[in-house]
Amino acid sequence: MDNAVASKDVRRRVVTASFIGNFVEWFDYAVYGYLAAVISSVFFPEADRQTALLATFAVFAISFFVRPLGGFFWGHIGDKLGRRKALSLSIVIMSVSTFCIALIPGYGTIGMLAPVLLLLVRVVQGFSAAGEYAGASAFLVEYAPANRRGLYAAVVPASTAAGLLLGSLIAALLSSVLSTDQLHEWGWRLPFLLAAPMGLIGRYIRTKLEDTPAFRALADQEESAPKAPALDMFRTYRKQLLIACGAVLLNAVGFYVILSYMPTYLSEELGFGPTESFLATTIALASYIGFIFLTGLASDRFGRKRMLITASVLFMLLTVPAFMLLDTGNFLVIVLVQILLGGMLTLNDGTLPSFLAELFPTKVRYSGFAVSFNLSNALFGGTAPFMATLLIGMTQSKLAPGWYLVAASAVSLMAVLFATETSRKPLKHL
Repeated sequence: MDNAVASKDVRRRVVTASFIGNFVEWFDYAVYGYLAAVISSVFFPEADRQTALLATFAVFAISFFVRPLGGFFWGHIGDKLGRRKALSLSIVIMSVSTFCIALIPGYGTIGMLAPVLLLLVRVVQGFSAAGEYAGASAFLVEYAPANRRGLYAAVVPASTAAGLLLGSLIAALLSSVLSTDQLHEWGWRLPFLLAAPMGLIGRYIRTKLEDTPAFRALADQEESAPKAPALDMFRTYRKQLLIACGAVLLNAVGFYVILSYMPTYLSEELGFGPTESFLATTIALASYIGFIFLTGLASDRFGRKRMLITASVLFMLLTVPAFMLLDTGNFLVIVLVQILLGGMLTLNDGTLPSFLAELFPTKVRYSGFAVSFNLSNALFGGTAPFMATLLIGMTQSKLAPGWYLVAASAVSLMAVLFATETSRKPLKHL
């Protein structure tokens, strides 16, 4: 059975289900990142502002360390029982854990138990998020027309950016309409309360869909389905796994530095007001969503490798000059620089989901994607805001995050150079 048999109506519902799920998940992460300064003062002692902010980002980073474990778990569920079942369960766990953040008392009420509870909830979030990005990408690629897999898979990064965009808008709104005391006392809790209803809606849509044609065809051939997909992946597809881990690096560092950490960087390091910082990033996010579909489409036309190589080279050449321009203090220049960085990132992010899904055959696709993506994000994505803050403190240079991005780009470039072009190959031949 080929994925081309799926009707337009089915593919439209698949796109909607995939978009909503990632949107909900990354809205939750965005709110934490954008409100990091407020959360740090609620959950940690206020003796040292930078230390409290580092502790907040450390909790953010530690929650990512469980993601490789989640990648194995969700990959196994997705490859053995189906993509739909894995995605329907992961969104429920994510939504409930996010909702719980809003209920945790602050440091002033329960002392050190507050950051401990926050850490536990973030760990559960990280575990559930490990199944979302990979599963939705595999779901879309396996339903897409053969010549539009890149375009369909671009829905995943678009939905994550849309979640970040809503988080940015809500954070800007809260910062504008609430006093500082109101924001610190109860205002920051409001976005987390939205997670429960949004998660239930996402789960409902997913349970109404069939699994992908590619997975159903595999399930009909029991002798082709591995009993332990992760073990089969390590035994047979080690080269693909290494390439995938390296290729993800630019996405891991770039996404979190440019689209999540940047408001904090602008306000804490460059002295801009919270509203200006949020507004600049919101404009960049909107342009990112627009560009991402163009780059997904371009990857179908020009190939995955060419797009990924172009992105890495541009980041190596332009990132540090772009960070120099951010320090000019001109708001218009900052917005233009963020649009430039966001546009460069779409060259990578709009291509990466289809590239990773096509690296692995159907029987280990979910596992291969989830393990590689979550391993790189655990080591370099979730730690990116922490590393950026730490590097600035160690070097006393505001350009440190830019150099960190350059290094990530170089590693991704090397990995992609070893990959084989897959954009025009049928899924059953991968």
